[in-house]
Amino acid sequence: MSSGSANGNDCKKFKADVGDGLGSPSRVIHVCKLPDDINEAEVISLGLPFGKVTNLLLLKGKNQAFLEMNTEESAHTMVTYYSAVPPVIRNHLIYMQYSNHKVLKTDNSPNQVRAQAALQAVHAVQAGSIPMAELDSSSTQSPVLRVIVDNLLYPITLDVLHQIFNKHGNVMKIVTFTKNGQFQALVQFPDAVSAHNAKTSLDGQNIYNGCCTLRVNFSRLTNLTLKYNNEKSRDYTRLHLPMGESQLPVEHPAMAAAAFSAGGIFASSPYAGAQGFPPSFAFPQAAGLSLPAVPASLATLAVPGVAAAAGAAGRLGMTCLGASANSVLLVRNLNPERVTPQCLFILFGVYGDVMRVKILYNRKDHALVQMADATQAQIAMSHLFQVILYGKTIRVTMSKHTSIQLPHEDHEYQGLTKDFSRSPLHRFKKPGSKNYSNIFPPSNILHLSNIPPSVDECYLRDLFSDAGYMVRAFKFFQRDHRMALIELESVERAIEALIEFHNYKLGQNHHLRVSFSRSTI
Repeated sequence: MSSGSANGNDCKKFKADVGDGLGSPSRVIHVCKLPDDINEAEVISLGLPFGKVTNLLLLKGKNQAFLEMNTEESAHTMVTYYSAVPPVIRNHLIYMQYSNHKVLKTDNSPNQVRAQAALQAVHAVQAGSIPMAELDSSSTQSPVLRVIVDNLLYPITLDVLHQIFNKHGNVMKIVTFTKNGQFQALVQFPDAVSAHNAKTSLDGQNIYNGCCTLRVNFSRLTNLTLKYNNEKSRDYTRLHLPMGESQLPVEHPAMAAAAFSAGGIFASSPYAGAQGFPPSFAFPQAAGLSLPAVPASLATLAVPGVAAAAGAAGRLGMTCLGASANSVLLVRNLNPERVTPQCLFILFGVYGDVMRVKILYNRKDHALVQMADATQAQIAMSHLFQVILYGKTIRVTMSKHTSIQLPHEDHEYQGLTKDFSRSPLHRFKKPGSKNYSNIFPPSNILHLSNIPPSVDECYLRDLFSDAGYMVRAFKFFQRDHRMALIELESVERAIEALIEFHNYKLGQNHHLRVSFSRSTI
């Protein structure tokens, strides 16, 4: 394919809602609606999390590019993921689909010389044949990054940072702190290549639209030694570490001094992290240019703390980068024998306030879910994409519809559409609700609350067991027996249990509240 033959037409309009409209599978991917100032490295970075990028054709005049992956499987993973969570580069929502071409053939034009040079540099770094310093001579080669968040309008937590940086490599350790009123962090990767990829993609990007700007540089540290796992420090290679205090030591006094000289001084009172956002930095938009996790872990991204910021942003009339103004989701591949509007209301209600639900009359394995706003829709989509519900792996994407219309009272499929706008079960109707900081992806551990004093562990265990769930562990909160954790046999069964028992009546004026937890028992 020469640059002349690849010009093509503008990106084809994606087919709405039912049907992917992504074309026939191919190793070559057509990338559309790129910003005018896009460069080769940024386009290549879109494909790196999914496999090796073998060729590139960048058509700046048409704001398009063709990206060739090494296998059709990696291309399929990339297109499938980005069709659900489109990446955003400098406020441009990027679209992609399979190309009609099976192989990308390029010429020796100046544009292609630059593209091939960028590809060769990436491959050389990945192979370790050239040092990272040659790509960025101003930086010291190190697997540890120093991160500063400027213009901090919304609280950023350790979990938010983990979700952002873990998309570019396996994050091993994170420590957060403040210096001179600035929120900072040290993030350690297993190698300098991963750290370089993260730095290249994230430096200068906004976590939220117009604010919370990431400033990323290499640290002079080469290793972090942490003694505790808590909200300020986390060693993902040693999850057994105690909670401890807020003291966050580094490997050696000399290394600490090096960090200080680089501007990374540990504060005596590390950032406490007002948790504003619910945990769903599952936003593809968060971070300005969002890249997904590695193919093996294309799961929903959870960012305890992001949802709250999203909630706050929504109330202020702000939107996250790339967020669509649409608040209606399309849910596909449902189990029509089990799924009802009520069960979708409960499940999606974990991530936002559900206004209306409609199961399609002619396709009862499809449903529309209308959230209170576009931010909540993004949060729900990112957490529930490809979870298993009643034995079926569901797919959640944005709908072409902007609202759900209620049917006439005498309509034959009236029962398939429900209005929940006045429901007392909305979790986020109160501004500043603590629920914003307690949103987590589906897990096999459930958080139970609003438990009356008369209900003991035996009663709750029997409640779940009698309904067919296997209870593996149970624990009341030590300081508050109105709350407990219960561990079930699988995430799939925990989802079903949440739907079944949320708002279950335990006594007069006591209805059980159920949500997902990130804790362990």
